[in-house]
Amino acid sequence: MSFSECWWILLMIAVAAYLFGNVNSAIIISTILKRDIRKEGSGNPGTMNMSRVFGLKIGALVLACDIVKGVLPTLLAGLIFGDLLFEGTVLPIALLAKYCAGFFVILGHIFPAFFSFKGGKGIASTIGVFLVTEWYIAAIFAIVALLFIFVTRIGSMGSFLATTPPAIFACVDIYNTYYKTAADYSGATVTYFIIINMLILGIVVLTWFAHRQNIGRLLSGDEHPTNWWQMIKDLKLKKSSEKQDDQKADDAIDENKGNQQ
Repeated sequence: MSFSECWWILLMIAVAAYLFGNVNSAIIISTILKRDIRKEGSGNPGTMNMSRVFGLKIGALVLACDIVKGVLPTLLAGLIFGDLLFEGTVLPIALLAKYCAGFFVILGHIFPAFFSFKGGKGIASTIGVFLVTEWYIAAIFAIVALLFIFVTRIGSMGSFLATTPPAIFACVDIYNTYYKTAADYSGATVTYFIIINMLILGIVVLTWFAHRQNIGRLLSGDEHPTNWWQMIKDLKLKKSSEKQDDQKADDAIDENKGNQQ
C-alpha cells in the first residue's frame, strides 16, 4: 500500500486518538464524587493528585483508566493495517499507525480541547502506548518506577523512569530492525525512520513539558513528596476506625435490645 492510499486513514486515526485523549478519567471520577480534582491538591487531574486527595483506591482506578486510554487507540490503530507494508518496502504501516495514535492520544490527554487545553501529564497513558509496542520493556520500567516512587517519594522522577527508557528502546529497536538492516536507504525508508522517531520522541517531549513545573521544583529541592507508604497506613487506619465504629454500633443495638427485654 502506498502512502497516498493510506494517509487519510492515518489522519482519521490521529483525530480519533486526540479526541479519545480528551476523555479524562480523573475529572469524570472526581465529578461523580462531587468534587473537582482541578481545584484540589496540586490541581492536576492525574493519578498522583487523585491518590493524594481521594486515596490509593481511587488513584489506582484512575491509573488503570489512563493506561487503558493509551492501550486502546494504539492497539486498534495497529489492527486496522494488520500486516500491510508500505509499497516496495519491508516497513509495516501498522507500526507507524500505532505511534501516530499514541502521540495524538497523549497530546489530547495533556492538551484537551474539551477542558481548555488543561489536562493531565500523560504518564499512565504513555505507559499504555508502550505496553502495546514494547510491552516487556514498558512493564519492567513501570515496576521500576513504582518501586522508585515508594522508596524516594519523588513521583515526577519516577514518571520519567516509566516513560523515557521505553521510548529510547523503541527508537533503537526500530533502527536495528528496519533501518540498519535495510537493503537500501531509499527516500521512503529514511522518511519512515524520521517520522516514526519524531512521534516516539514527541511523546516523551510532551510528558516532560507537562512536568516542567515539577522539573523546576526538583532543581530547587521543593518538589512535593508522593508518600504512598503514608497513604497505605492512612487507608489501614481508616479501615480499622470504620470497623471499630461498626462494632460500637452493633454493641449499641444489642444493648438497646437487651434493655427492651
